[in-house]
Amino acid sequence: MGNNFNRKEGAIGVFDSGYGGLTILSEIRSLMPHYDYIYLGDNARAPYGNRSFEIVYRFTLQAVEWFFSQGCHLIILACNTASAKALRSIQENDLPLLDPQRRVLGIIRPTVESINDFTKTGHIGVFGTEGTIQSQSYELEIKKLHPHLFVTGEACPMWVPLVENNEHNNPGADYFVKQHIDRLLKKDPHIDTLILGCTHYPLLIKKIKQYLPEYIHVIAQGKYVAKSLKNYLERHPEMNEKCRKNGTIRFFTTESPEKFSQQASLFLNKKIKAQNINIDTLC
Repeated sequence: MGNNFNRKEGAIGVFDSGYGGLTILSEIRSLMPHYDYIYLGDNARAPYGNRSFEIVYRFTLQAVEWFFSQGCHLIILACNTASAKALRSIQENDLPLLDPQRRVLGIIRPTVESINDFTKTGHIGVFGTEGTIQSQSYELEIKKLHPHLFVTGEACPMWVPLVENNEHNNPGADYFVKQHIDRLLKKDPHIDTLILGCTHYPLLIKKIKQYLPEYIHVIAQGKYVAKSLKNYLERHPEMNEKCRKNGTIRFFTTESPEKFSQQASLFLNKKIKAQNINIDTLC
């Protein structure tokens, strides 16, 4: 594992299977710029969306152990699939053995906590990858917190490739965006609140809003995850003290650092430099 497990202070770790988590990181840094961050994209094994629970859990646990080896005390799974398929197992089974003082948090619950403020009809729509929609994670989490709400999901398998190939602003993307909006509203025409349950989808938000009725409120996760994290650190000063605050950020990828750095500019609107690591030897 390395010798950094016991380091007193560390960066906040932000993990995704690829690039989408950069939209979460961007919002977190905007709200809390003075903290140190480490971002890891497991691009070599992306996408996670169509992988089994067992594989997503194993890959995510490898990432968590790597973050711990870098001295991180707090990790955000900025990936809906990892949050859906791996978070609970890691929190309940692995953290007590690895280090019960460290924390791994997901992005589904902070998103779900906000929806009751917006819906008037009580009908919620969720756009996500096939893995996220099939897991019913949003539906289950929403029913826990807001049992009176109705939830309808729609998998959008083409949306991530559109973003990662920088086609999301082109006219060809309109067909795929409108297609899934029409399908979702056909399933439930009473939806008035829509969750973008994939971290890539904020890059499509202009086109999504273009084809949605004006009365439907769109929830992009980053802002709510950032607020939730800030609130968490305020409520847990003992964890806040363990988070280093020099305003730095480092980027890591399991694939080509040159490719990652180039793609990351789509999500962050600035140039970054990434480093390559190998995490599949862990666990």
